[in-house]
Amino acid sequence: MNAFPLDPRLQKIAARLRQLRLAAGYTSYEAFAFEHDLPRVSYGKHEKGSNLTLKSLLRLLDIHQLTLPEFFAGME
Repeated sequence: MNAFPLDPRLQKIAARLRQLRLAAGYTSYEAFAFEHDLPRVSYGKHEKGSNLTLKSLLRLLDIHQLTLPEFFAGME
């Protein structure tokens, strides 16, 4: 178990990534990662709120064709 609790802001980002994947029709994060040439394990961690760099986030936004403001809209 992780000694540090997950930052709630990271939890929101992770939930948004999962929501976007599901909305795109991928029930499996592994299938999404494979189809978009993403490391499967790393992407799985992104959806759990860990191991997410800004570079990774920007790549995912490009895949989903979203801007930063669109991605973060409604995340208060």
